[in-house]
Amino acid sequence: MMPGSLDPKKMQKMMKQLGMEPEQIDAEEVVIKGKDNYIVKNPQVTLIDMKGKKTFQVMGDVQKGKKETYSDEDVETVSEKADVSEEEAKKALEKTDGDIADAIMKLK
Repeated sequence: MMPGSLDPKKMQKMMKQLGMEPEQIDAEEVVIKGKDNYIVKNPQVTLIDMKGKKTFQVMGDVQKGKKETYSDEDVETVSEKADVSEEEAKKALEKTDGDIADAIMKLK
């Protein structure tokens, strides 16, 4: 342990004294949607409840971009049902935010 640093048990005790209750959240991925979208892979997420106000602390590998809202099986289904290429099916799924039925209808 580095000089001046607190061990985790002391830190938790201090947080409780301040009315803060941290809780580890088991998350596989965190998506932040907004003007710029962010995806956090392998996140370490802590929920901190401080006198009724909840705050999330997120650490991990951050990627900027849009998360795909469809699977490879969705692409195959749209491609087969609409009789189009997989590239066309992907574009339709992106435009419909992964809605399979809507993508097929737009392609027919």
